[in-house]
Amino acid sequence: MDNNGVLLSVRELSTHFFTGEGIVKAVQEVGFSIKKGQTFALVGESGCGKSTTALSIMRLVPSPQGKIIGGQIVFEGRNLLALSERQMRQVRGNRIAMIFQEPMTSLNPVFTLGNQIAEAIKLHQKKRTRKAWAGAVEMLGKVGIADAAQRAREYPHQMSGGMRQRVMIAMAVSCRPALLIADEPTTALDAMVQAQILDLLDEQQKQNGMSILLITHNLGIVAQRADDVAVMYASRIVEVGDSQRLFAEPLHPYTRGLIYSLCVERDASCEKARFQSLTTHYALRRTKLIPGAVPEPLHFPAGCKFHPRCPTGYKDKRCQTFEPELKEVGQGRCVACWYAPGYERDASCVMRRASYAIRTTKYALRNDIMNQPMTNIDGYLLKVNNLKTYFPIKRGLLRRTVGYVKAVDGISFGIRAGRSPAPDRARLRRAGQTLGLVGESGCGKTTVARSIVRLVPATAGEVVFDGIDVLSAGKNKLRQIRRQIGLIFQDPYSSLNPRMTIGDIVGEPLKVQSHWGHQVVGWKNGDVRERVAVLLSKVGLSPEHINRYPHEFSGGQRQRIGVARALALEPKLVICDEPVSSLDVSIQSQILNLLKDLQQELGLTYLFIAHDLAVVEFFCDIVAVMYMGKIVEQAEAEELYRNPLHPYTQALMSAIPRVEPSLRGRRTVPGGEAPSILSPPHVWRTGPSAGCAFHSRCPLADGDCLKQTSVLEEKSKGHFVACWKCKKIDY
Repeated sequence: MDNNGVLLSVRELSTHFFTGEGIVKAVQEVGFSIKKGQTFALVGESGCGKSTTALSIMRLVPSPQGKIIGGQIVFEGRNLLALSERQMRQVRGNRIAMIFQEPMTSLNPVFTLGNQIAEAIKLHQKKRTRKAWAGAVEMLGKVGIADAAQRAREYPHQMSGGMRQRVMIAMAVSCRPALLIADEPTTALDAMVQAQILDLLDEQQKQNGMSILLITHNLGIVAQRADDVAVMYASRIVEVGDSQRLFAEPLHPYTRGLIYSLCVERDASCEKARFQSLTTHYALRRTKLIPGAVPEPLHFPAGCKFHPRCPTGYKDKRCQTFEPELKEVGQGRCVACWYAPGYERDASCVMRRASYAIRTTKYALRNDIMNQPMTNIDGYLLKVNNLKTYFPIKRGLLRRTVGYVKAVDGISFGIRAGRSPAPDRARLRRAGQTLGLVGESGCGKTTVARSIVRLVPATAGEVVFDGIDVLSAGKNKLRQIRRQIGLIFQDPYSSLNPRMTIGDIVGEPLKVQSHWGHQVVGWKNGDVRERVAVLLSKVGLSPEHINRYPHEFSGGQRQRIGVARALALEPKLVICDEPVSSLDVSIQSQILNLLKDLQQELGLTYLFIAHDLAVVEFFCDIVAVMYMGKIVEQAEAEELYRNPLHPYTQALMSAIPRVEPSLRGRRTVPGGEAPSILSPPHVWRTGPSAGCAFHSRCPLADGDCLKQTSVLEEKSKGHFVACWKCKKIDY
């Protein structure tokens, strides 16, 4: 480390991939510095070069296609690019460690967790097997895994997603590295587990004095955790600065676009930008978008790479011709934009920035008018009453049932239908309600969705769809019901057949229903391709792509294909199961706006399942919070977010990473993960109604909570809570 306290200095780093189609310039002249004990965040959309930058620092760029063609990576005073591979192995894993995005693919499935951690300790710390194993058990305990000695003998598949990520952290910090690279360490984890993992990283950072390079597309995490931030776009860094200053006054239009994607500026007249969660009228809201997508590295545009998507640069000749360099503009801020304040600023720059703000406001107002609130909706489209779905636990040679997993345990809710257009006003159609079902992973949300369409058999209860009892319907009736319910799945790639073209994927429901004698009104069997072309256009894809395969599309485009397939039969209800959890913030905005537009245009009703409460806050009219198979709180979205009453709801909201650096540290996240439904809290074993499921993690729990199960009660108009001790607290 040099005299200025800089641990890592990346200087003009360039990494290219040599392919049969041409040279992919994944990283171009990237430079930044990380000080000892500092958290430095690298943010941007997928495809910007963030992970390639991290792999370049570790010298793990896949060869022979990939090659670091220039620059320096100075770590603790040594240029890593000048080291031999043998010398680099002594640095990698020992002085620089890395946490990868998906722990299940990073952990070896045939070795126990303890063996994998001990291997790193033996290799780098030169310890004997017994001491290395003791060190592995100690590290598992430090990262919050209970009964570490026993869990060290388990395999990766026996751990939950959050626990596997804790194991990855234990492995990474087992040798006390000076620098930890965390590449999307919390993507697709629910808010509570995400907060626990990030708190764990902070704790390990303080104990070991290490620096962290945090790679993420979640700006809320960056605002709450990072000291300095670098924004990366199309292989280059476009803005660098202190976290608080960058979020208070973003200079580059791309940075502004990322911040605005899921937030609004409440007070436009205020000189200091203030970004808060959307809490205005829920039927009138819409996220602001960054138009287009990150360009392909083989086809970067001339000039500024962001100019085709920029509200100013798309029509400016200088932006189209010349690429701005990253320059310092004062107060430690660096930016690469011709029109940034302090970067050759002129009068035209000010006028254009003002016109952009006016144009954005008009755009939001125009969409507000299009999405007028619904009124006088007649009846419920979906009514769920006391639904229970139990899975038997069978053991022994004769496979006798010894118990039940209560995945869904007596939940009730209703979603109102949209209004069909009147004959004389065919263009007007009222959207149905959107009910958000939220909670941690494993609480039973997806099982609810599967039970509604009878993909899994319900044990008891009632599900009424459009006046028809789903659970007692025969095969023909059930087929008709399923035709009116569309499903959008979490992972678009695994839900699309890789051997089928998107034309076949989207058109398959039409062909299947036609085989059983059901057709979409106005469409004949021979018009399937024409119908598919219309559906692709409706979701923002070109009909020319009808013969392409899923792997030829980006993640956001694949999710659009999933939306088109769900709409193929013109359903009344669409069940969205985590549709945006693994997408970039800008792609999330595009998909959410698309779903809102389609809801308004087609009068759709949504059941929206998610663990991201920030997305639910924006998207849903009513929110139901689930915990251990039960609904613990339900209310209109605005009321729930303004006045959460259940301690579990308060904890979930506290865990939301918000784009407000001033809220750092203001969290009330309970320790540990949700108990397994296979092994619920011990009080449940004394009887069917003994004890609150949340008592083991609740800060308000007392003796009453151990004796009696709370039931949903209406605390105020339309606000139902299942808690004896509920009260409003600041979070």
